[in-house]
Amino acid sequence: MKQEIQELVNKGVMLPLMEEFYTIQGEGYHKGTAAYFIRVGGCDVGCHWCDVKESWDAELHPPTETEKIVEKAALHSNTIVVTGGEPLTWDMTELTTQLKAKGLQTHIETSGAYPLTGTWDWICLSPKKLKLPTAEVSAKANELKVIVYNKDDFKFAEEQAAKVGENCILYLQPEWSKRDKIIPEIVDYVMANPKWKVSLQTHKYLNIP
Repeated sequence: MKQEIQELVNKGVMLPLMEEFYTIQGEGYHKGTAAYFIRVGGCDVGCHWCDVKESWDAELHPPTETEKIVEKAALHSNTIVVTGGEPLTWDMTELTTQLKAKGLQTHIETSGAYPLTGTWDWICLSPKKLKLPTAEVSAKANELKVIVYNKDDFKFAEEQAAKVGENCILYLQPEWSKRDKIIPEIVDYVMANPKWKVSLQTHKYLNIP
């Protein structure tokens, strides 16, 4: 990437845009809500079960002017979900400033592994063991969504729940490839620990992006 372009990306004036699309939010608290997704490239958290590994290498995704991203987003929905990759790899200040100037709701889906930038109406924290979230993101999270791949993840979920605010909504979500095996275990766990709720990837059941 040319140095002048890299500098603009570092400032958030441009972002490595992987894809953008209008769909139904499939997970967590806002499931069933029409939303416009902005997927930003770049992630070094490295989850082995990630279903968008093509997002990891930011160099594969063209630096795009943030202003153009916002203009397109504003045509589709009042709810904008910024996801990745790991969006907090980049400075989100410029993106959210422009989105808020248009009166749009800003949501982020993040592992929380990097410092929190931007102004957010909703923070969905999905922590990962390989790179734990910062204390600031944990404290400000509106929902905690822990992906459950095996039984050890219940312990990890409780460790992360101890770090979020008292009003943060707690979700356990089965890893898609293990869903048939792990859903009964999640159901039992939530029934025994009702502070948690079950989250499903409903967009996959609905066969939409």
